[in-house]
Parts: sequence; structure tokens; C-alpha cells
Amino acid sequence: MRLTTKGQITIPLPIRKRLGLQPWTEIEFEVDGDSVRIRKKAGARSRGARLIDAMRQGARPRRGMTTDELMALTRGD
Repeated sequence: MRLTTKGQITIPLPIRKRLGLQPWTEIEFEVDGDSVRIRKKAGARSRGARLIDAMRQGARPRRGMTTDELMALTRGD
């Protein structure tokens, strides 16, 4: 495994599966001498909770909107 020029690494799939790490999972690092531990961040909100919050913050349809107006809302246009 190599560190990229941006300081990034890829966590191997078996490790991600074992820890339940999915995209956007909050993690934390702990330095122990010359080693680093990685784990899910304690108290972090679940992926589902973050998705619900994102949907609640989005634009809301109004009564009487046309199909084109609704489509523009869903597309962010």
C-alpha cells in the first residue's frame, strides 16, 4: 500500500467490511508510537441520519407546481 501525493490511502475491502466502513463514514486516527489505529468515530451520526438531514434541507415542492418546475427542483437547476 502506498500513500498518494495528496496523503490518501485505500483501505483494503476486507478491513472496510470488517469495520462496517462505507462511503462518508466518519473515522478517527490514533497515533501509538510509530503505528496508527483507525476506527469509526465515536458518537458519529449514522449514514441514514445524515441522508435524512440532507433531504430535509433540500428544496420543497409547492402545490400547483408544473412538472418542469418539479424536475428542476430534483435536478438542482
